[in-house]
Amino acid sequence: MRHGKKVNHLGRTDSHRKAMMANMASSLIIHKRITTTLAKAKALRVYVEPLLTKSKSDTTHSRRTVFSYLQDKDSVNVLFREVAEKIANRPGGYTRIIKLENRLGDNAEMALIELVDYNTVYTKDSAAVAKKSTRRRGGSGKGGAKTAAPKAEAAVEEAVVVEEPKAESAPAVEEAPAAEETPEAPAANEENAEKGE
Repeated sequence: MRHGKKVNHLGRTDSHRKAMMANMASSLIIHKRITTTLAKAKALRVYVEPLLTKSKSDTTHSRRTVFSYLQDKDSVNVLFREVAEKIANRPGGYTRIIKLENRLGDNAEMALIELVDYNTVYTKDSAAVAKKSTRRRGGSGKGGAKTAAPKAEAAVEEAVVVEEPKAESAPAVEEAPAAEETPEAPAANEENAEKGE
């Protein structure tokens, strides 16, 4: 059982693992995508995404905090200048892991990890990303559903009200002569009925 073991140690000591994660994160920031094993890619995503979130606020404290993890001035500069502008509207999920074929030498599972906003193949709809400002659901529990339903009904009623005058105006002109003939016809029938009796 592995209760409470949240960190994949990747078969390395703590110092080796931290240095490797810092190097991989720096490479990812500078090159925008790297190829590595699937286990390392998953560990790197957990390591680098908080740093990307931190880069959204360009303050001295944020830069020093990120530098303490990366230990590379060039990658910190690239992160705060270029990458932070691209990910400014994204509320999380800055990286994507794509599985590749297994490595020929040892049959290890390989993966490509990349920054989502730098892949032009998948991000053609950049307007859709900018349009959505939050990923949270509007309303709370049952109350949100109750308030949403009357709003929808009101919108339907307004649409019906807008359509009704157009539909009534055209037939009203045609039905006006017919309406005048209708009262006369029963009166004529009543006179014929009285004469017949």
